[in-house]
Amino acid sequence: KVIIILVFMVIAGSLAIVHYEENIKLKDALWWSVVTLTTVGYGDISPATIEGRIVGVIIMISGIGFLGMLTASIASLFVENRILENKGMKGTRMKNHFIICGWNFRGHDIIEELRSDPKCSSIPMVLTADIPEKPLDDPLVHFVRGEVNQETMKKANIEFAQVAVILSDDRLDAYSRDAKTILSTLTIKNMNSEIYTCVELMDPKNVEHCHMARADEIIVSGELSTNLLVQAALDHGITRMVSELVSKRYGKDLYKIRIPRELKNKDFYTIMSEMKRLRNILCVGVEDKAGNNFVANPANDYIPAAEDLLIVIAEERPKLAVS
Repeated sequence: KVIIILVFMVIAGSLAIVHYEENIKLKDALWWSVVTLTTVGYGDISPATIEGRIVGVIIMISGIGFLGMLTASIASLFVENRILENKGMKGTRMKNHFIICGWNFRGHDIIEELRSDPKCSSIPMVLTADIPEKPLDDPLVHFVRGEVNQETMKKANIEFAQVAVILSDDRLDAYSRDAKTILSTLTIKNMNSEIYTCVELMDPKNVEHCHMARADEIIVSGELSTNLLVQAALDHGITRMVSELVSKRYGKDLYKIRIPRELKNKDFYTIMSEMKRLRNILCVGVEDKAGNNFVANPANDYIPAAEDLLIVIAEERPKLAVS
């Protein structure tokens, strides 16, 4: 409405000044109206008659008010949009993004770890959680407020997401946490069967139920901590190496890569030796293309299939010719 009023003022002012000022043409009058409305006042064109000057005064005074309203309206749109985003009230049209479902004290570390890997440094993310506002300041993380349900997942554009990380709800007891996590997994898989789901559970007894919900990868927090504590007791200090390998922020990391073309159809010992000798990359295992079978430290004469993947330890994500 404000824009329509301003356009009307420019046209009306131009016609009025042409009417009262005989030596001013219409194209010059339009220029004068815009300059006067914005209070720039170049002075290259100026009315000589009293009527023309009155028209100028009206345009100047009105222009200040309506231009202020226009600026305020535009600013309020940006502010309102930012507030809605921080409150999680807006949906997103992102594609090939990661969705993090739920928020707990591990959320910040998870996002920092993802951002530390070059593969994920620029991938957009959507956080969905039932919290009042966006818990972190990251322009590549879009916040959608709500529990995992069809409405919230549609806002998160679940159909075009590639990975979903489902965190347990620390506000609930262990049994209720896992029940909610499994239900969230089932909801997500029903809406996008192709998305890769990484699920956090508290009780190993619920792993079978989570598999029934078609979870792709399950991390049992309590079981993992127990295993690391036992390992630390048996082989002192080895958990520091484990921590380094699973952290993207420091030290060497674990990666999954395709077999280089020059090493396809070779036995594992040859692949391991050549990768270490030429690229300083240590191969520790092999996984089939579907991700169903994993072999740690295969026998020397084991020959991986051409489409199998290597599990390696390296300084950074390897970039190899695989075709």
